[in-house]
Formats: sequence, structure tokens, C-alpha cells
Amino acid sequence: MRRKEFSIQEQQEIDEFLNEMSFGHLASSGADGWPHVTPLNYVYHKGNIYFHGSKRGAKMDEIAASGKVSFSVAKEFAIIPSYFTDSYNACPATAFFKSVHIRGEAAPVEDLQEKAEVLTALMHKLQPEGGHAPITPEDPKYTGELKAVSVVKIEVQGLTAKFKFGQNLNEARRDQVLNGLAERGAPQDEETAELMRKYCPFHK
Repeated sequence: MRRKEFSIQEQQEIDEFLNEMSFGHLASSGADGWPHVTPLNYVYHKGNIYFHGSKRGAKMDEIAASGKVSFSVAKEFAIIPSYFTDSYNACPATAFFKSVHIRGEAAPVEDLQEKAEVLTALMHKLQPEGGHAPITPEDPKYTGELKAVSVVKIEVQGLTAKFKFGQNLNEARRDQVLNGLAERGAPQDEETAELMRKYCPFHK
């Protein structure tokens, strides 16, 4: 169900979520008329989405044919069983999550310095411990690699974000869910409870 109370407008929170995550889904238009969805690693850098890969392939052909793409990132924090709030009715069963959906224009990056910056940012996200030489176009060991690899930039044209953590529940039901999370104690239940308190006005 789409509910406006789940929508997030604060850019800082959206940026933090996009920077936290490293995996998303790219949707492009296939040559056969069917949508084509590609799961891939990405980095959010200077307000744009970037990903890298081969210069050849279906998604690169589709981007060349039409740069219009969609990109989505989502994280499920907890399944909320119906019996947390209702011992009979199955309808309250749900999931709490964060999601961002982007529409944008995708195009390959040709500038080697921009490629190096993006790949450096991606390595910092995926391999924060380091263990590699700095990526620069001036390094002859990287120059050829930078020319050979494809880096694609998605310039964001539109963005919607939904963070669902029980904002539509009344205070009594929110307390029931919080109690259920505390009793269950599954991974991420404590973090989910903290996010409920953040986004639900009854729980500061």
C-alpha cells in the first residue's frame, strides 16, 4: 500500500542511505521491448549514481539506445508478523524497510580523472581497509585499465524515497510492535526499534 506518511523528503537522510548501501537494481529498456533489470554494485558520488563494468553487453547497448533508466535501492530491516498486534487477523503482517527509486539519464564517462575518482570512491565503499595503490590516470599500471573499463554515470532527474517504520500505526500498536521486537531479539530488531522511535512521533 502506498502511504504518503512513509515518504522521506530530507536529502541528508536519503544521501546517508545511498552512501550506506552498495547494491542496487538498474532498469533499462530492452531491444525486444521488455524491461531489463540488472543487479549491480554502485557508488553514490557527488549526487550521482555510478557503476562500472564491461564496455560491451546488453545494458550498455540499451543505455546507448536510450539513456533513460531507473535505479532502485532497498533494504529490509525486519519482518513484522501479524501476531505482534493481532492474534487472529493476518492482515497486519508487514515489513519495515528503506527504499529509494531514481529516474535518470545514464551515459558512459569518458574523462579518466572522473573515472579514477569514481572507482576510488567505489573501492573505499567495498574495500575500506585499503590494500591497493591509489587509482590515478598518471599511474601507468592504471592508465590502460581506466581506458578499458566502462564507468556509467546516472544523473538523477527524479527521486522518491520511502522509509516504512510503523508511521501509520496508532500509539498502542506501535508499543505492541516495539515489545514484539524486543522479545524476539532477531538481528536488526534493535536497530528497527530505534528507527521506529525516530520516525514515529509518539516515541522520541
